[in-house]
Amino acid sequence: MALNQHTFNPNNSKKRKRIGRGDSSGSGSFSGRGMKGQNSRSGGGVRLGFEGGQISLIKRLPSMRGFNNIFKVHYSIVNIDSLNELFPNGGEVSLETLVEVGALKNANKPLKVLGRGEVAAQFTVKTHKCSASARSKIEAGGGTVQVIS
Repeated sequence: MALNQHTFNPNNSKKRKRIGRGDSSGSGSFSGRGMKGQNSRSGGGVRLGFEGGQISLIKRLPSMRGFNNIFKVHYSIVNIDSLNELFPNGGEVSLETLVEVGALKNANKPLKVLGRGEVAAQFTVKTHKCSASARSKIEAGGGTVQVIS
């Protein structure tokens, strides 16, 4: 349908209720505002979020919830001593192999290798992040560290 084909439908519009036009109109006298109080006065009413003098929710929330950074990346963490237990003969270590041996529950989080413990075998580590101490220990033990993005 084009704009030039559009027709006006008189049944589509409803007249607004005009208040303060006498008692016989159904909304005269106090005009639907009640008899007394802050909201019955001209210019009356309270601002958005006002709770009658109680500390409003918007002011209470920061002290309750703290700050949650929605951009923070949570890593699955594995230490070198855990790698020695899981892979005593060395070999390739990646997120998928750690899930297969049961060290991690799922492969949704990126992997980070930390340097607690000493290297007992040669590891080929494919990880998203690696601490400097872990990298130096793995490379000193004859392994390699490959950082994947």
